[in-house]
Amino acid sequence: MNDPDWWRNAAVYQIYPRSFADANGDGIGDLAGITSRIPYLRDLGIDAVWLSPFYPSALSDGGYDVDEYRDVDPRIGSLDDFDLIVSALHDAGLKIIVDIVPNHTSDRHAWFQEALAAGPGSPARDRYIFRGGKGEHGELPPADWQSKFGGPGWTRVPDGQWYLHTFAKEQPDLNWANREVRDDFLTTLAFWADRGVDGFRVDVAHYLTKAIPEVLPSWEELRSPGAYSEGFHPLVDRDEVHEIYAEWRALFNSYAPPRAAVAEAWVPAHRRVRYASPESLGQAFNFDLLSAGWDATEFRRIISDNLDLAARSGASSTWVFSSHDKVRHATRFGLGTRTNGKAWLLTGGTDPVEDRTLGLARARAATLLSLALPGSAYLYQGEELGLPEVAEIPDECRQDPAFYRNKGVEVGRDGCRVPLPWTPDGSSFGFGPGGAHLPQPAWFAGYAVTIQDNDPDSTLNLYRRALDLRSRLRTQESLEWLDLGPHVVAFRRPNGWTSITNFGDETVVFDGGEQLLSSSATSEDGIVEPSTTAWFAA
Repeated sequence: MNDPDWWRNAAVYQIYPRSFADANGDGIGDLAGITSRIPYLRDLGIDAVWLSPFYPSALSDGGYDVDEYRDVDPRIGSLDDFDLIVSALHDAGLKIIVDIVPNHTSDRHAWFQEALAAGPGSPARDRYIFRGGKGEHGELPPADWQSKFGGPGWTRVPDGQWYLHTFAKEQPDLNWANREVRDDFLTTLAFWADRGVDGFRVDVAHYLTKAIPEVLPSWEELRSPGAYSEGFHPLVDRDEVHEIYAEWRALFNSYAPPRAAVAEAWVPAHRRVRYASPESLGQAFNFDLLSAGWDATEFRRIISDNLDLAARSGASSTWVFSSHDKVRHATRFGLGTRTNGKAWLLTGGTDPVEDRTLGLARARAATLLSLALPGSAYLYQGEELGLPEVAEIPDECRQDPAFYRNKGVEVGRDGCRVPLPWTPDGSSFGFGPGGAHLPQPAWFAGYAVTIQDNDPDSTLNLYRRALDLRSRLRTQESLEWLDLGPHVVAFRRPNGWTSITNFGDETVVFDGGEQLLSSSATSEDGIVEPSTTAWFAA
């Protein structure tokens, strides 16, 4: 448990707490529910659990609008419940990573309420980014900037000033040039590290530092390619953000073992290296496979590029196919076209037609490929069940702010956040005794954990076998590419472990070793069917 490099090749399981397991029957997942399922997580074969935000929140953005950073939302538990889950995970040999949301607070946070009461020019307002408006009476926003969820990026307060919010208006951006903000987050990080947290996932790590001039550029200027030199954009991926993370790293390194961190930084790959350096956060998400089509050339390029980047940063790479923000990969790979699934969601999941059999086959193959790679594998709850995206959510049941602010353009992310099916029956398929906060479709019954437990060929049992083998086969962080044709991604790890993924339409024959595992339940030894990954031992 004291290995300082545990994160480099860890299999990390992301839990969206409100949708994992509900112990008290109020329809919302909770910490006690997660604790009750730790035997399931242990038996799955993962190394760590990552908890998405569990802090007090109005849920204007699924918990990423934080009211208080050093507490637990009473709807999902208490600090005592958190201490219990940390202890239980550690007893099971598992690490715990928590989400930290540093770009913005919620508008209910004590600091923001103090800022509203204190008025213009106050120290309380300086913790955020306030500006006067345009127009004769300041009735127009300072600039025409847009938020990530649609609509204006500036919102007016009663005394006439405006505040910046990169995301929803309920998420005012913090001013990271303010020393008090920096010190308070160091206190927050230490608060959780002292409670036994092993690492942090840093939300939108590239947004913190901003340099907002007196004369504000237009939204078009901000988005214009080449308008700003790298590291000097007014709002995004500024070089000085790493001064903040250097302070965080010094804090993390004061613990034994050092606390790990991984950046969510949607920046060009060559810029991502800085977030993953040992002097900064230490690791950064590689999201390239989240948008990749089912194509061998593209997969091979992404893998090669990211292994090179990992070597340059001194970190290990990360491999991700699904998350709380993206259409599940069992659906993406079944849509038949290169798509992130958003257009499909806008049709209610009817156009293009989803091929669930093909999508699941490719999702299983893709996951098996990624688990054979050097680096960390980040898995999202439910993907081990082969869950597709839920498209058929009634408008009145949706919760994602993206839906309400971009209606007709964005359906939102609720379809990947539907509570998990544990049993094929009951008011919420075993999620909890009192229903579920998002509607579960009837077809969830066929994906239930108890159904898959007893099926040796189920996706759940494939994940269990793969994660077990991976833990025993792990070796040096390198690979040797094999050339088995243009539609095949094949490589050998240093101990002779070979992975072959067939992206083509014809079977691939391989006689280079004993077959250990295949993503296809019908695969014969030495035969790699289309849309299949197989592992071989020399």
